[in-house]
Amino acid sequence: MAVYYETSWSILSTIGLANFFFAWIVVGVTKLTFLSAVPIVVSAASAVANGLCYYAWYMDSSKASTASAYAVADILWMIQEAGLSFYSYAILSQVLRNRKRLVFLVLFWVFMLCVLMARLILLAYRIKSILQGDQIFKTIVNGAHVGYFMSLATVECLSAFFLLHTFAAAKNKREQASLGSDFMRHLMRSTEVRLALLALIGVARAITFLFQPPISGAVSTSSQIDVFLYSLECLFPVMLLSVS
Repeated sequence: MAVYYETSWSILSTIGLANFFFAWIVVGVTKLTFLSAVPIVVSAASAVANGLCYYAWYMDSSKASTASAYAVADILWMIQEAGLSFYSYAILSQVLRNRKRLVFLVLFWVFMLCVLMARLILLAYRIKSILQGDQIFKTIVNGAHVGYFMSLATVECLSAFFLLHTFAAAKNKREQASLGSDFMRHLMRSTEVRLALLALIGVARAITFLFQPPISGAVSTSSQIDVFLYSLECLFPVMLLSVS
């Protein structure tokens, strides 16, 4: 059994725990809103899910206990990964109007439903693969992962498109009002652009899972790249705190 802090899961869990407490500190000096609640929820989910992953991978427990740990972890990972998109959702549902708002809301919830369905399939067949050890179940799990991350990437790209469109419109209005400032400074401080970067992480994770062998752990090159990208995702709530 590996020592807890010699594994990557322990570090990722600690990052989630730290972000959770940082978020509450920010809320303590401001106030609790939907936007400030997003980093709190996703960080808590990350902390618990990664801790459970250590238990599932490294503890000498029964198949039933391992399957149960993974079941809870899968649900919490979905809350973490899909939950990040709700920050963009909260902004866009307020700033978009009329037809644009309707189009965004319909597409957002359609793809979120795809995310939920893919994760539930993943969860069901992961439990079967643990309990029965059948290779075909592991292949289905990997396929469900691809569908899950493709759906997440689509949601994030959708949000990024509308966020960047909103950013461009705001920039044009500033210029028309002769209030333009240094473009790069405005770019770096823009909530919309920083949140749109999440789409790049989502797309990259979807691509890496296309090249992963079934249930490989972080042993292949693509798996290690995915863990790196997931680490960035775990750190992302810090950016949300800085723009809340």
